Order: sequence, then structure tokens, then C-alpha cells
Amino acid sequence: QVQLVESGGGLVQSGGSLRLSCIASGRIVDIRDMAWYRQAPGKERDLVATITRGGSSKYADSVKGRFTISRDNAKNTVYLQMNSLKPEDTAVYYCNADMTFWGAVNRITSSIWGQGTQVTVSS
Repeated sequence: QVQLVESGGGLVQSGGSLRLSCIASGRIVDIRDMAWYRQAPGKERDLVATITRGGSSKYADSVKGRFTISRDNAKNTVYLQMNSLKPEDTAVYYCNADMTFWGAVNRITSSIWGQGTQVTVSS
């Protein structure tokens, strides 16, 4: 019915930059808040940044001033620009969206997750 597909992860040296993208597709009616989470090995999944449909954003303290979340509503896409990367930013990054979409018969409102993209920062 709907899916989120992340891209842009990879291996980068400490101090480098990466830009993650997440595209939502399917029978979408509406997308409200979108967000990026991350999960390091052996740790819980943590919120990195969120953005409303109107563009208001919030960040985890650990990434403030280094990461920027943005979205293109016309393209159903959310981005995460990551600068000044540190080894502790190494994790699988997941895209999340609160959306309404068409099921087989009715509209469904749910929080949808992408499959994740690996970001590895070497020291």
C-alpha cells in the first residue's frame, strides 16, 4: 500500500558529510509529521529530528547545529543533511512518517517506517 525508501547512507570519515533521503510512495492521502531515527548496535532506536508539514523542525541535542532536516511536500520526500559527522553518529538511520493512505477499501492512518540505511563514520 505505502512504503518509505531511504537512501544516501554509507561510509564517511569523521568530520565529513552525508545527505539522507526518504521517499514515500503508494496510495497516499496525506503526510503529516516526518522524522529520522537512528539505532546503534545494542542500543534503542532514538529520535534524531522531526519536521511538520509546515516545515517546523526539532532536533536531538546530540545533533543540533550539525544536522538539518528538510522536506519537499510535492515529492513526498524528507531529507537529513548531516555535517561534521562523528564516530558516535554511526547507526542505522530510519525514516518515519505519520500518514493517511488508502487500504483495500478504507483510508488508514498509521505511522510508517522505512527499512533503514546504514551510516558509518570512521575515526
